[in-house]
Amino acid sequence: MPSLSRYLIPLTLAGITLAAPAEAGQRASISVSETRLDRAIIAIGKQTGTSIGLRDPSLAPLRVHPVKGDLSAAEALARLLADTGARARRIADDTFLIERAAAPRRAPVPLPRTAPLEPPPPEEIVVTASKRETLLSQFAGSASVIDGAAFSTGEAGLGTDGIANRVASLTSTHLGPGRNKLFIRGVADSSFTGPTQSTVGQYWGNARLTYSAPDPDLKLYDVASVEVLEGPQGTLYGAGSLGGIIRVEPMPPDLYAGGGGAWAAGQLTEHGDPGGDAGAVLNVPIAEGSAAFRGLIYGGIDGGYIDDRRRGENDVNRVRTLGARGAIRVSVAPDWTVDLTGTFQSIKGDDAQYADRADGGLSRASAVAQPFRNDYLLGEFTVRGMIGDVRIVSATGVSDQYVAETFDATTGDTPRAFSQTSKIRMITSETRASQRAEDGSGWLIGVSLLHNSAKLNREIGAVTMLAPAAGVRNRIDEATLFGEATIAPLPRLAISAGGRVTYSWLSGTAEDVPATYAFRFDAAARASRGEWRALPSVSLRYNPLDDLMVYARYEEGYRPGGLSIDSDFIQRFEGDRIGTAEIGLRWGGATDGNVEIGASLAATRWNDIQADLIDGVGFPTTANIGDGRIHSAGINATWRVVPALKLDASVYLNDSKVTAPAPVLIAALMRPLNGVALDSAAAARKIADSLPNIAGVSARLGFDYGAEIGGGMLLRLSGYGRYIGKSRLGIGPRLDQPQGDLLDTGLELRVGAANRAVSLGITNLFDTRGNRFALGSPFLVGQSDHITPLRPRTVRLGFEFGF
Repeated sequence: MPSLSRYLIPLTLAGITLAAPAEAGQRASISVSETRLDRAIIAIGKQTGTSIGLRDPSLAPLRVHPVKGDLSAAEALARLLADTGARARRIADDTFLIERAAAPRRAPVPLPRTAPLEPPPPEEIVVTASKRETLLSQFAGSASVIDGAAFSTGEAGLGTDGIANRVASLTSTHLGPGRNKLFIRGVADSSFTGPTQSTVGQYWGNARLTYSAPDPDLKLYDVASVEVLEGPQGTLYGAGSLGGIIRVEPMPPDLYAGGGGAWAAGQLTEHGDPGGDAGAVLNVPIAEGSAAFRGLIYGGIDGGYIDDRRRGENDVNRVRTLGARGAIRVSVAPDWTVDLTGTFQSIKGDDAQYADRADGGLSRASAVAQPFRNDYLLGEFTVRGMIGDVRIVSATGVSDQYVAETFDATTGDTPRAFSQTSKIRMITSETRASQRAEDGSGWLIGVSLLHNSAKLNREIGAVTMLAPAAGVRNRIDEATLFGEATIAPLPRLAISAGGRVTYSWLSGTAEDVPATYAFRFDAAARASRGEWRALPSVSLRYNPLDDLMVYARYEEGYRPGGLSIDSDFIQRFEGDRIGTAEIGLRWGGATDGNVEIGASLAATRWNDIQADLIDGVGFPTTANIGDGRIHSAGINATWRVVPALKLDASVYLNDSKVTAPAPVLIAALMRPLNGVALDSAAAARKIADSLPNIAGVSARLGFDYGAEIGGGMLLRLSGYGRYIGKSRLGIGPRLDQPQGDLLDTGLELRVGAANRAVSLGITNLFDTRGNRFALGSPFLVGQSDHITPLRPRTVRLGFEFGF
């Protein structure tokens, strides 16, 4: 593989350069019809001989006023942008910069979720995860776009759970913060995080967060938006996007407006310990219009609520989180910026969060403490700019993740523990160019490189005498070329096609045991190997009406293979591949901003599924379990009943099967459990069950109400109820444990002005237990009836201020 240090980062600086520059005050004959902002400023620039820059891509589709007459460039821009929320800032005699108006200062301040009672005119939502800033009304696929301002500080502190509470197709395991796996649209492989790559791609801006590691659960403080794309995204995102992707866009530094804010909150959990959270954000222009710094620091304690009867300890599962982010943005030309960002977060849990189903579901009897930890560090360097009407983005990221876990492995009177640590380093680089027209046509081409190294070490034995067990190290290097093009043969019709070609080099080795012993049953696993993958995609989008779009889409995704551990031996598992055909519609939002509806139907085939099983000793192990299929359907709707009240509802249905089981799965199902073995007929019935962790039905109902109460103060009341249907822990006799069938609820009241606010939030309103995840320790599965309950009713009182 070529060295990953040789990244091509385009540094060409270009803007809109016009032949005969004129003084900004000189008048010219101007004629611009009502159109998009990016088109209008090009026209005014040509007609006045001035340079007009636009750095914020989210402003490009903004509809602006028509302008006609003998005007100066400044006068024309003022008329063009009147009441649009954007402004023209003069940075030289003949140069202007278009930016958001200074009034909404929430960019440097995380506080003011205050909004006028009268909703703004319908605004086109941009799907930046398409890598072409595609308008939602022109995006042929299922996408959820959440404005970062929708997350209160209480919700932001939930991390990924805050997203899952809003997107019905997104689910998670609940082993603990920083230990979970995420699933979208029923594409779920197993309950454990091992050497397999996640089925969901996670991105922080342009940087990939994980490869073969659990969700780092970064908190959502000070973010601009969150996007969830459903279905395989192999063309644009490559390996590990089988079910879809989650992309979080943090707030960038503001080059002009300084400011900041802080918050602090305390919380009380019924049946448990108190907790709290606090943080601050600061934005400082270093050189106005040219460079700025934005920084964030936060911390929190989630009080424990699980008692351990055997050890005589109460509220053992306390979790502490500490995090920080910093970003520097430099404008090197009117259309070019350079960003350098860093993100750090550490999660430390004192003990596991599972309980026995009996005795109220908030206590257990375990022989040893089971702490866990997830330390995550990410650095990213990004260059963005325009060459004519071609957008260039080049991003390089480096991440390190350290995950440590301890499980109770006691099977008799002597306390025993199993611990494992994972150290993962990932380096990614991607450079892409794209062009998009107003009708949605355009193209995208890019290259990317990836290196991921994951080292897993394990120990087991008496608590004071842990002995090394077999570990494994996996390494993968990838080089990729990808592209996509869209044509619009008719005014309301668009056809897209794309592809991705990847070469992967995979290698691995044993840890802590002699290689001659570790590979004795699978000698082929010792060999490094390379493999080519080609992923196609095609979609069709038709807009029969201005506010109605229907689409059809087919796309594929994959994960490479690797090495896993079966007891003390190393074995090889192969890559898997998925293909999804989808049809859907999206109605509303273009000419009618009161009601919006989206719906989709999808059929998925999944070959050589990678999944985790429990071996004969109790260790989780990874293998290819066969082929499967998934059918899913989803519908979501929002309705602004009156200007002050908005309702949202969504329902997601899923049905999955393992259609062609592999011999290893049949053998696992027939393995004796507690002295009882399944026969072949019983094993076949188990195979017919659905894939793990995905409920047959999930649904959400939410509301958001705002009312002015005088003195510049606004009252906001929001709430939700989310139902998670029945599912099972995993595949195999040890993992066939029921979970789900629960209702999660939340309510929040906020009263505040632009620079101060107080909030009162309540989660789990009915103090229900439920069972989010039927796993305590893999060594105890099948021996105890363990549940992971919802956090009991919790009240949070928060105070926020900005400056």
